[in-house]
Amino acid sequence: MSTPVSIPEEVLLLCLDDETGRPVGLPDAAMDLALAGAVLMELALAGRVDSDLDRVFVVDPGPLGDPLLDPVLARIAAQASPQDSGWWAAEIAKGAPTLRRAMLDRLVARGSLRRVEGRRFLLLPDARYPKADRASADATRARLRAVLLEGDIPEPRDSLMVGLCRATGLIALVLSEEETARAVPRIAAVAGLEEMSRALMAATRARMAAHGH
Repeated sequence: MSTPVSIPEEVLLLCLDDETGRPVGLPDAAMDLALAGAVLMELALAGRVDSDLDRVFVVDPGPLGDPLLDPVLARIAAQASPQDSGWWAAEIAKGAPTLRRAMLDRLVARGSLRRVEGRRFLLLPDARYPKADRASADATRARLRAVLLEGDIPEPRDSLMVGLCRATGLIALVLSEEETARAVPRIAAVAGLEEMSRALMAATRARMAAHGH
């Protein structure tokens, strides 16, 4: 039985070009927040955290046995002053490069990606991650397209993913420009179903503005 793909893994797979294995060109700040928000969303889906307008709080402190998610859960549990989803997304995003490298290694070990070593400018080390198996990324796109274009009823995971994609510019990796324009009301409606998505949108706008994007 194959290992289920987590929301952070779905985000990372979407952000890698299917053929070249290079990032698709999102600003670093957007990519970092996308991964950070995905971690929070995965913890929420696992029943470990929940959120309201003012704070993210721990529902179940029990570890998941995941070396990437469990340290974040422990940080939230240990935080003395309550903070909202946007604050936590920005905090987790500070460690996003390390998180990304660990997730790439995990996906390579699982057989979803291939690591291809090379050089840029004949000198700088350069690693690419072409998809060895496109099924997971294709399934994510198909699921979100069905929700946004065909009116499928979204599961909580879908609502969170749509909100995350809307907040960080990943919608363009799922829908064409014409499809996006047509689906704007539906995107807003689905993304608005989850408070964590709304908070992430506000945090992303603020951080992207600060980085001049």
